[in-house]
Amino acid sequence: MKATISWWDLAGSDQTIDSLRVYLRDEGVDPWEEIPGLRLKFWISDPATDRWGAVMLWDTAADLTAPMPPNRAAELIGYPPSVRMMSDVEAIVEGAHSGEPVDRGLAFARMEKSS
Repeated sequence: MKATISWWDLAGSDQTIDSLRVYLRDEGVDPWEEIPGLRLKFWISDPATDRWGAVMLWDTAADLTAPMPPNRAAELIGYPPSVRMMSDVEAIVEGAHSGEPVDRGLAFARMEKSS
């Protein structure tokens, strides 16, 4: 397996973590649901450093040169990631948890609470 990590420093952008959460909620997540070979994608943020990013876990046989959804985050932020890296995945473990459906994250928290 491979993991890709993209991190943006938002200091040079008009976008904020909050505005990018709206993008995820409204349009950013769904296009990734049917990507062949993508095991998992999660978006990350760090308000203390004003950073935004994503981590993707890929099957070993995934064709990472195949067409992907448009990189709307880069379009919205206005520049490519400050850091982009690909690494081999050495091991994966899923810890003990409640077995409840996965919390979809902060981008969806307001919608879930208001329903």
